[in-house]
This record gives sequence, structure tokens and C-alpha cells, in this order.
Amino acid sequence: MESGGWDDQGKDGGVDTKYRGVRRRPSGKFAAEIRDSSRQSVRRWLGTFDTAEEAARAYDRAAYAMRGHLAVLNFPGEARNYVRGSPSSSRQQQQGRQVIELEYLDDQVLQEMLKGSDDNNNK
Repeated sequence: MESGGWDDQGKDGGVDTKYRGVRRRPSGKFAAEIRDSSRQSVRRWLGTFDTAEEAARAYDRAAYAMRGHLAVLNFPGEARNYVRGSPSSSRQQQQGRQVIELEYLDDQVLQEMLKGSDDNNNK
């Protein structure tokens, strides 16, 4: 895997790990950041974590949210967990935001549902 993209020794003394967007702090904890391409590559702080794997997953969630299926992830096999509408992503999106999920129904099913509600209203 690629390293986080920073120098081996960051300005806070952090050392790169084997995960993208993750570096080890002098305290032994792991910091996660991602560059936001929509804001002139400004670094977006994702948090400090006890393990490198937790920090890498935080990076993956942020990368997938920013870039979708084009994101380069630390754990590409877990990308299905980041798809909108999955229980884990819905839970994260609901923190501070209202989320509306719509289900596609073909015309026939929709007509049957409407017909059923009309029959109930006529009784």
C-alpha cells in the first residue's frame, strides 16, 4: 500500500504508516487526514485513533464519500460498506442531517398500490 503522502517525519513528529492518509503520532496514536480536492487540496482532519486500521477505515469512508467508486482505498474489499443506503453509512449520515431513502417501484407495482388504496377509501 502507499503511505499517507507526507514526509517520513511530519511537522508534529508523526511517522508514516503502511496505510494511505494515516500517520503515527509521537504519542503512539494514529492520525488520519485526507486532502479535499474540491477545496484546493486542503487537508481535512479525520481524527486520532488507537490503531492504524481504525484510522485507515476513517480515511476510506471519507475518500469514498468524496470520490465514490473512483476512490483509492486502504481496504478495497470493504467498499460495499461505504455505499449509500448501507446500515453503517446511513447511521453516519444521520448524525446532524436528515436522510431520506427512496425505493424505486416499477409502474405496475405503483398502480397496484394506488388501486388498493382507492378500494380502501371507497369502503
